[in-house]
Amino acid sequence: MNAPTDTPATSPPALPAMDAPRGDCANCGTPLLGEHCYACGQPVKGLVRHFSSLVGDVLDSVFEWDSRTPRTLWPLLARPGYLTLEYFAGRRIRYVSPFRLFFFLAIVTFFIGKLVVSFGDQNPVQLGGNSGIETARSIAEVEQARDRALAEIAASRVELGDEATQAGPADPGAGIGLRTAEAALRASETAIRAQADERIAAFRSAEETGGPPPVPRLNKLTFGPEDWDPVTNPVTVDFLPGFANDWLNRQVGRAEKNVQRLQEDPDLFKDALLGSVPSTLFLLLPLFALMLKLAYVFKRRLYMEHLMVALHSHAFLCLALLLLFVTTALERWLAPQGGGLAIGFELVEAAIWIWMPIYLLLMQKRVYGQGWTMTLLKYGVIGMCYSILLSFGAAFTTIASLVWM
Repeated sequence: MNAPTDTPATSPPALPAMDAPRGDCANCGTPLLGEHCYACGQPVKGLVRHFSSLVGDVLDSVFEWDSRTPRTLWPLLARPGYLTLEYFAGRRIRYVSPFRLFFFLAIVTFFIGKLVVSFGDQNPVQLGGNSGIETARSIAEVEQARDRALAEIAASRVELGDEATQAGPADPGAGIGLRTAEAALRASETAIRAQADERIAAFRSAEETGGPPPVPRLNKLTFGPEDWDPVTNPVTVDFLPGFANDWLNRQVGRAEKNVQRLQEDPDLFKDALLGSVPSTLFLLLPLFALMLKLAYVFKRRLYMEHLMVALHSHAFLCLALLLLFVTTALERWLAPQGGGLAIGFELVEAAIWIWMPIYLLLMQKRVYGQGWTMTLLKYGVIGMCYSILLSFGAAFTTIASLVWM
């Protein structure tokens, strides 16, 4: 019988190397094992460090600006519904989260829009039918406003002449209407000339006497048959208490004072409008998700799933608008005189405008998976209802911005 042989003893498995100690928490003294204290939750990193690392933390925590960003923006622009389906499938860490994506794009898009969009000398805000004569601050401005108003009347006369030629003597009803319009134009021309002469005389009188120049006359807001006045003709809502009506009239007074600023600086209206759109979109997001929930109630999807669809679709719209603003800026910079390059930029802009509704339709079709007939029907109804809500919401927030600017 053979004697048993001794087998060499096996050495115990090596323990994994432990991280170097991080010291103790400055707040509670507990030994640190990671980037945060497990006892009190205080982070190891504070604000007293290099500014570049702070910027990196902000970009990462607020905007998730890292390798996920380019991986997110391209499918958001070119692959309808892809990001939403990826999110539903659980593959979320690869991409920027929907809310942060929409938040970041909305802020950047409308900030760039304020820089790019400008009305220049063309003021789209003409309140109360003012010709600009009453708000002029010098004789030269009065003359410019008068000439501009008379030029518009002359253009209207040309249009009336064309209509009279087309109508001919065989249409007596049209002739009566044209003669009435011509009389109204003559009355407007006489009133404008008289208004301009009166204003110029006031400026010249002030120059001769050395007195102050005439104060510009503000446009008046009208509620009912008469102009608004805080004492003689205030805005009164019957079901509101007195202090609420007083507050409402104070806001009307502020709006009336801002009318003059709008006439002098057309871009104030643009800034108010573009500044109001992001807040309007944030407020309408839950309503858009609710519309999707009602339209696809038999799909038995959670409300939060529809909210993800709403976030990705709104993020796409912001990205498309951002590309439009950037393309417009490049066109003004590289092709200010027109030509072939300008045509190329215009084609890009047209392609983006066409792609926007097509993208949203394809996204709705791919995410919910219904047939084309039902998808087109629901897409049309939801789009029409949401467009109305967006118009009213943007108008309300724009007016609020103009009052409080």
